[in-house]
Amino acid sequence: MAVKNQVQLITYPDSLGGDLKSLKHVLLEHFSDIFKGGVHILPPYPSSGDRGFAPLTYLEIDPAFGTWEDVKSIGEHFDILVDIMVNHISRQSEYFQDFLKKGRDSEYADLFITLDKIWEDGIPVQEDIDKMFLRRSEPYSTFEIEETGEEEKVWTTFGKTVPSEQIDLDVRSEQVKQLLTSFFMNFKEQNIKIVRLDAVGYVIKKLGTSCFFVEPDIYDFLDWIMELAHSLDIELLPEVHSHYSIQYKLAEHGCWIYDFILPYRVLDTLMNKNSVELLRYLKNRPHKQFTMLDCHDGIPVKPDLDGLINTAEAKKVVDVCLERGSNLSLILSDEHKDPDGFDVHQIRGTYYSILNCDDDAYLAARAIQFFTPGIPQVYYVGLLAGKNDEENLKKTGDGREINRHNYSLKEIEQSLGKDTVQRLLKLIKFRNEYDAFNGEFNVLDSPADQIRLSWQKENKHCTLSIDLKTNRSIIQYKDENNQDNEYIV
Repeated sequence: MAVKNQVQLITYPDSLGGDLKSLKHVLLEHFSDIFKGGVHILPPYPSSGDRGFAPLTYLEIDPAFGTWEDVKSIGEHFDILVDIMVNHISRQSEYFQDFLKKGRDSEYADLFITLDKIWEDGIPVQEDIDKMFLRRSEPYSTFEIEETGEEEKVWTTFGKTVPSEQIDLDVRSEQVKQLLTSFFMNFKEQNIKIVRLDAVGYVIKKLGTSCFFVEPDIYDFLDWIMELAHSLDIELLPEVHSHYSIQYKLAEHGCWIYDFILPYRVLDTLMNKNSVELLRYLKNRPHKQFTMLDCHDGIPVKPDLDGLINTAEAKKVVDVCLERGSNLSLILSDEHKDPDGFDVHQIRGTYYSILNCDDDAYLAARAIQFFTPGIPQVYYVGLLAGKNDEENLKKTGDGREINRHNYSLKEIEQSLGKDTVQRLLKLIKFRNEYDAFNGEFNVLDSPADQIRLSWQKENKHCTLSIDLKTNRSIIQYKDENNQDNEYIV
């Protein structure tokens, strides 16, 4: 199966109307000819935290959202992309609950990483932990086993609670491979076309390393899971937030990758009205990528852009974002901060708000994204030109909720009435339907305050020109009669 070179939607199962049935209704009613590339449904499984990212199982859908039948029904009209958290599973899963009861006597004990799998005597060594890329203050959680009263420490890379809700899986274990195989076979049965490997960079734990994207071990796992997926006619999309060189290694390995550099590059270009760095980047990046501007987390900064950005300049961009209502997620490990203390992991806010709700700047950003080689994904809040959801942020205390507004059917109708949204839909249709995007891409010479990008396939040819002084974007193209035509984005 080939991934379609057309625009995809990213949405939660309950963000457009409240559940999967409503999502199908909204997609068919308003976007049937818009998301020809498919729909990425963020985790719809039963989950105990992190808005779906602490799943109990992949064999069921959370009843609040619907059933696998509902997913399959959407899949009759759109290719479906779903996530699998290959690194961890919920503390509330039947597997870990059995372990909590019986400890080492549990039939599922080998799914998890007890500390003796890392340190022979099971006692953590701080010197080793200091080398690790941490997502919480310590990489393990302590639990009491019900039947014996013994304490067990198990590896938990993620999780805001103590103990964590997200329990790491031991991908070296045959039992984990069997479990992942059963999940993938279910995906095949449900007609899933693409699976995103969430948190795959953390699956290998090895002393003396950062325990993040450990080479060459990670490739053994990737090769195994790619072979499994492809045998079921499923495409894989590894999700790795890391130094761009690691993304490029994945590309060389034949994987699809995420372009986590583009969102910041576009932002910087539009804020500073200078295209030099963006165009340099567009000339050299691998083409087999999924592109995005916004998502359920934030705009990546570190470590994705390490070595690509000047910290002093980045601080200015971050300050403007903060002025416009954004919040930040920060790097925890001192070792992974910049020497001058710059520690911004992601900028959180809607892309529309970050661009000061400037319609022309926002459409220019989308035009750059759609002209950049790759499969464009549009996050549902971005699709509806949503503003920062301050209320949700205050209510939950989670900085990411600023860009996770749940739209009622009425709000969707209202948003579709916005000029910006209609302009965006027109641009998406052009990107989906104009055949030159299946041809050759070129970055054309232009002064620093302009952008010129082109695509050509046989007699189909289109050029995007953006004047950064005004954010005015124009697409010139040859129509079906080979006549020169243009439209203002």
